[in-house]
Amino acid sequence: MNIKEIAKLAGVSISTVSKIVNQKDESISNETRERVLKIVKEYNYTPYASVTANNHKTCLLGILLRSTSSFNSSLNGFIETAQSNGYNTIICNSFSNKDLELKNITSLCKNKVDGVIWEPIDEESILHSAQFKDMNIPFIKINSTSNNSYNIPYEKYGYKITEELINLKHKDIACLINKNHNTAAFLSGYKKCLFDNNITFDEDLIFHQLDDALLSKINNRNISAVISSDYTKAIEFYELMKSLHYRIPEDISLISLKENFVETLSLPKISTFTVLNNDFNSYISNKIIDEIEKRNTTSDAFSQEFFLDNDSTVTLPFKLKSTKITVVGSINMDTYLNVANLPYSGKTVSTSTSSIYPGGKGINQSIGVAKLGHRVTLIGNVGFDLDSNYIYNTLNEYEIDTSGIKRCNNIDTGKAYVFVESSGDSMISILSGANDIFTPDDIEEKKHLFENTGYCLIQSEIPIETVYKACTVAKEYNAKIILKPSACSNIPSEILSSIDIIVPNRNELNELCPNYTSIEDQTDYLLSCGVKTIIVTLGDQGCYVKTVEWNEYFPASNFPSVDNTGASDAFISALASYLLYGYSLRDSVRIANYAAGFCISREGVITSLIDKNSLETYVRQNENSLIVP
Repeated sequence: MNIKEIAKLAGVSISTVSKIVNQKDESISNETRERVLKIVKEYNYTPYASVTANNHKTCLLGILLRSTSSFNSSLNGFIETAQSNGYNTIICNSFSNKDLELKNITSLCKNKVDGVIWEPIDEESILHSAQFKDMNIPFIKINSTSNNSYNIPYEKYGYKITEELINLKHKDIACLINKNHNTAAFLSGYKKCLFDNNITFDEDLIFHQLDDALLSKINNRNISAVISSDYTKAIEFYELMKSLHYRIPEDISLISLKENFVETLSLPKISTFTVLNNDFNSYISNKIIDEIEKRNTTSDAFSQEFFLDNDSTVTLPFKLKSTKITVVGSINMDTYLNVANLPYSGKTVSTSTSSIYPGGKGINQSIGVAKLGHRVTLIGNVGFDLDSNYIYNTLNEYEIDTSGIKRCNNIDTGKAYVFVESSGDSMISILSGANDIFTPDDIEEKKHLFENTGYCLIQSEIPIETVYKACTVAKEYNAKIILKPSACSNIPSEILSSIDIIVPNRNELNELCPNYTSIEDQTDYLLSCGVKTIIVTLGDQGCYVKTVEWNEYFPASNFPSVDNTGASDAFISALASYLLYGYSLRDSVRIANYAAGFCISREGVITSLIDKNSLETYVRQNENSLIVP
């Protein structure tokens, strides 16, 4: 194809074609210029004089980027737009090396490209723009802090992500960032959004690494949400929280930027704002082609819609969620031994069956409450052994908050050996292990976990001074206390005066009140000590409830007795759950009797704790009016 044929196809003179392809077309109309250029591109016409001329049209675009991360599928935005306009592309990468950047600039000039899209390394690099100017090659700068640079709106991303969390009532929002070209803009948007919403900016909430400082603030509940400018770092944060047994978003919300070229099929689902790299690159390609071809276009800035891709890892702050139940108590591994008769002094018994489950009253009551539909936090100690891993995995299955559980070095997790005879009666021997070093300081360290607690369930299989500290902190957070006085012969008066409900069995009541013989006198004594409600569990005789205003015996539900080990834990779990649901004390006790009955009809504790749907279905079959629709 020669110039004469191009002129004929375009319906213009040869001199007009020559002026246009050699960019000496100031006097030629836009309509004529575009018609001729379209034919030149379609037929790949190159002037004969191009071997020596510097101002001929090559239909080549140069793309000079500065880093490996820029080389990805988002280049399609450059390439597809260029090709649709009749241009081929030469793509160069300086790898943030200034010598290589200069060589790439020289190469693009040598290839006589029609225009360049340039991502400079830094301000000093801009000095090399003289080479493009000397060759009369138009260029556009991108992702630069220099004047007249076109940039992806990272400041708006930072603002919108922060705003998303503020709209969900978050105020303690940490910012996780990488040190790269978008950091300053993203951080600026974060700060501006905080300012616009009257939230004080805290430099200590800016993190470049997943370090101890970040973990400390999360552990102390100084952070309720995290935004990340880098998707890879957000994934690392997500996995770290999971390994430390924090739940996202229940414990902490997370939103990240995500480049649109990132593959996420095998990654955890995280709430993201997607950066539309392809759209931006297409916009830039059109801008440089407009300049090359001297099109009269508006100078609108790049814009896009900002929206959250999904809400998988965002929710209300933990402080604003529904009231929960906090459990403070023993954490064990229970070994169950089925025997014909319970052992006694001088008697050896044998067993042919045994089973091992996570146990301890802390675990039993936590799982009991979780199965009845409430959020639960468990506070206690485990050892640094394989048993502790098993316990964490079990609790996670029931979505119990385990951030209050401390691993203790150089000691084993507590163990309990449970002998169960055929009648269902049982005997328990406990090796306290890590439970024995559960201290008041551990409670103080975890006191933030009592926030938004409706009922605090405490058992005395832990040191009594720790029980007292737990009661004190629970009262600070206006939580009602339910105490199970197990493995304890004496409860100090300062503890008794803080208890809302105490749930001893007959033997435990006798130990607490040795100077009284009748159940009525014993419960009167506890009332005089400041306890507000006493519920004495009586096995197959049901239970006895006494308050200042009234007292009443409640019959047991009719279930066969197979293993009564976990009856009190099932009872207390249901009692606290239905009180928190708003049921009266009388009705909560009646429902709790059904839960205890179901529990004793099966072996083990965890496996026999009833779920909310099954419990309410059974109760309706027997007392339809007891369950509120």
